Amino acid sequence: MNNKQYLSQIEAAIQNGPYAPTWSSLSEYEIPRWFKDAKFGIFIHWGLYSVPAFNNEWYSRNMYIQETPEYRHHIDTYGLHKDFGYKDFIPMFTAEKFSAEEWITAFKEAGAKYIVPVAEHHDGFQMYPSELSHFNAAEMGPKKDIIGSLKEEAKKQGLVFAASSHRAEHQWFMGNGKDFESDIKEPLKRGDFYWPSVQQQPDQQDIQSEPYPDEEYLEDWLLRTCELIDKYHPRLLYFDWWIQHEAYKEQVRKMAAYYYNKGEEYGFPVGICYKQESLAFGSGIVDVERGKFSEAKPYPWQTDTAIARNSWCYTNTLDYKTGREIICYLCDVVSKNGSLLLNVGPKADGTIDRKDRDILKEIGQWLSINGEAVYESRCWRFAQEGPTEEKEGQFSDGKETVYTSQDFRFTAAHGNIYAICMSYPKDGRVTIRSLYKEKDLNKPVFQGILHKISVLGSEEAISFIRDGEGLHFQTRTVESDYPVVIKIEVE
Repeated sequence: MNNKQYLSQIEAAIQNGPYAPTWSSLSEYEIPRWFKDAKFGIFIHWGLYSVPAFNNEWYSRNMYIQETPEYRHHIDTYGLHKDFGYKDFIPMFTAEKFSAEEWITAFKEAGAKYIVPVAEHHDGFQMYPSELSHFNAAEMGPKKDIIGSLKEEAKKQGLVFAASSHRAEHQWFMGNGKDFESDIKEPLKRGDFYWPSVQQQPDQQDIQSEPYPDEEYLEDWLLRTCELIDKYHPRLLYFDWWIQHEAYKEQVRKMAAYYYNKGEEYGFPVGICYKQESLAFGSGIVDVERGKFSEAKPYPWQTDTAIARNSWCYTNTLDYKTGREIICYLCDVVSKNGSLLLNVGPKADGTIDRKDRDILKEIGQWLSINGEAVYESRCWRFAQEGPTEEKEGQFSDGKETVYTSQDFRFTAAHGNIYAICMSYPKDGRVTIRSLYKEKDLNKPVFQGILHKISVLGSEEAISFIRDGEGLHFQTRTVESDYPVVIKIEVE
């Protein structure tokens, strides 16, 4: 099928489905129940940038910006750019130890309910077979359908399959390579690996900045996205930030209408995760990159962050978070109606580093005991209590939050209230002030009858009292360096 025929097919699917490419129509979308229940997923950044494994996944851009650390490293390690460019990493990306089964098993044991592999990053190398470019993992490098393998294994093990596209930024991502003698040079034509490598660089904070993508590039973006949808039927599509540029608005609406109509055709609900204001509010799932909201939201949302602070892909200089920090982050996000999409960056050979696997195992062990407070949970009337303030917004997770024994996060599920003590007191003395007893029934506080208090993972019977200061109890045997979940059963 040629591009013109495929575009006609896309237009027909849009015209014949319930969703039209207007914000009014797309705002009738409802977030899938599975997403509301899942709460925890795994993001996967793996591609050519995993071969140099230097600094971060933006190697393909930064190696062509003169005098950056990547530029100097590239010359010192691989030689001049005119002799060894980014494309020359393709034969080195053999992924000889890649096992979809091992990956999905590790993610499932970590407690994840969905996976989001990056199908195409800014560098333009597709991790699946494509009719639109030969520069893909099925024809070059690994010579495997990476995305297809992960989908098949996710289905076998009961995880929801989703996918991520970062294609929009590719328009200008390696354009700096035209500033000096490198392997990026004209003529470049559609379907080429480096095409179009626009030399002019945008102000990445200005969503109206030049250079605008031309119609050919926008059409190519739409076709690639729809090809990904048609090949793999992902339950969720995640997009990086640049589709918020005003030039993409028409194509984004078309893509969303096509995808949502296809979801209706497939017989299962789908969703689009978007950053900032790339979509009209209510037409997709709000995502906050490396950050979160400080207060509960009335709508489900997602944060995407990584095991490491300084990169999304594997490098040999990763600054790892601790398992405890990530678990605390998950508790806070879930209490505020959010979901955590945690990134793992495998090595170029397809193995997952021991440090990553150890952290995933930590999270899984905690969730195996405390998951009932997380999965299928909803916000309680209070999301939190305690003195520790949460930072809000993108890129706000650069430093670990230190909690006290007075800090709690709340969820509600299965008819119960769950109070998550973020730092359990050494003496076992706990006071939950949000559950204080008030004689005045007109006060907007909890007026229910508490039937039983227990700590998940503990057999200890707990006696408690409620008064005007809160709910009080003391445990004798509970000790943990991780958040402790107090299950409050209501009569």
